[in-house]
Amino acid sequence: MNYECLIPSGPSPAPAASGPAARSTFPSRAEIERRQLAKVRRLLGAIVASNPFYARKLAPCASGLPVASLEEFLALIPITTRHEIVRDRLAHPPYGTNLTFPLDAYVRCHQTSGTTTAPIRWLDTAESWQHIVDNWLQILAVAGVTRQDRFFFAFSFGPFLGFWSALDAVHQLGCFCFPGGSMTSLARLQAILDNQITVLCCTPTYAQHLGEVARDRRVDLGASRLRLVIVAGEAGGSIPATRARIERAWPGAVVFDHHGMTETGPVSYQCPARPGVLHVLESAYLPEAIDPNTGAATPPGQTGELVLTTLDRVGSPLLRYRTGDLVRPGPASVCACGRHELSLEGGILGRSDDMVVIRGVNVYPGLIEELVRSCPEVTEYRVRVDCRRAMAELCLEIEAVPDSPALASLQRRLEQSFQTVLNLRIPVLPLPPGSLPRFEMKAQRWVRITE
Repeated sequence: MNYECLIPSGPSPAPAASGPAARSTFPSRAEIERRQLAKVRRLLGAIVASNPFYARKLAPCASGLPVASLEEFLALIPITTRHEIVRDRLAHPPYGTNLTFPLDAYVRCHQTSGTTTAPIRWLDTAESWQHIVDNWLQILAVAGVTRQDRFFFAFSFGPFLGFWSALDAVHQLGCFCFPGGSMTSLARLQAILDNQITVLCCTPTYAQHLGEVARDRRVDLGASRLRLVIVAGEAGGSIPATRARIERAWPGAVVFDHHGMTETGPVSYQCPARPGVLHVLESAYLPEAIDPNTGAATPPGQTGELVLTTLDRVGSPLLRYRTGDLVRPGPASVCACGRHELSLEGGILGRSDDMVVIRGVNVYPGLIEELVRSCPEVTEYRVRVDCRRAMAELCLEIEAVPDSPALASLQRRLEQSFQTVLNLRIPVLPLPPGSLPRFEMKAQRWVRITE
């Protein structure tokens, strides 16, 4: 039975067009907010009555529903945190109580990676899954994907959401798909060449690793037909030095960034006019940026934590969910691409739980990556944060290209970069080639030493 069809809804907006000629087709700020309010009211009407998790959470403010405006929604509805979701799952295994429909309505299950808390299983109805796929169709349209493109998916096909929804979207477009799970990196490279792949989907780290393997095994990537590398899972896709490194490794290809979460689905897409900037899919989400410490709204141009309300995932919704992603919201004006959707300058800057304070300086993973990736000799790196003393200390471990003649000067250049940009002395420790781990999905480059 289609449970979500019982909830009144208006027509879904068409996928956003791209290109200067289509700018007039983009919804205005007022139209975006009108649609968001209609979806918020629909969502609240559905979950207050039948979602046990939110029925309990919203009980103190139920007298104020339905809301009359988005401002009223933001003022009335409390924040949802990941720890609340985890506690609910542990108290009501295996899925928790954030379910709007009977269990037999759900057809998909995915699981978070569990890098910061216990893994969370997330269920979707057929309808909510199709909403997620529709979001990917919008992302692919902005990326310029056509029916003639041939896709390679370089991820493990495990319970982590990964590119599962992108795979379904590409199937619906009718494109050729090659699932590369469980293959070696060398076998994946050969498959990309043999199958004339034009679009590669993977993490920024793995795109670089494939380039490294190709160099070491003398695989000519200049012979590939790859034109697009769609990346997600890490912040690197919007970091200029990381983008440049990937594009050097894959001649003729360009990087297209995107980000999402298992709990929300695909959230953003790269601005077609300004690489390094992400736009939030505001047809599917109500986004906010808040100060992680005070909860106050973050002004444009300042760093805050991204908070999302999922407007279409009625079966397993999230209201004002603290994602943990650090972002810098752009000005509330039309973008150079013609869109009015919220822009995130520099993409995802890092995680609120990854940022460390070193001698009074806020150090973000994205900035460290930008400085490291600006040195083409570095093949891999790891950051060690020693938290055993009152003042944390940071050390960078690097691997350089084998037989690099400038290893000593590389060490000095990086230490000088940190001193110049951060006003911090950060020691750099060169390691032998092959010492550091390589990653297929989310890279874990930051190691905290607590005892």
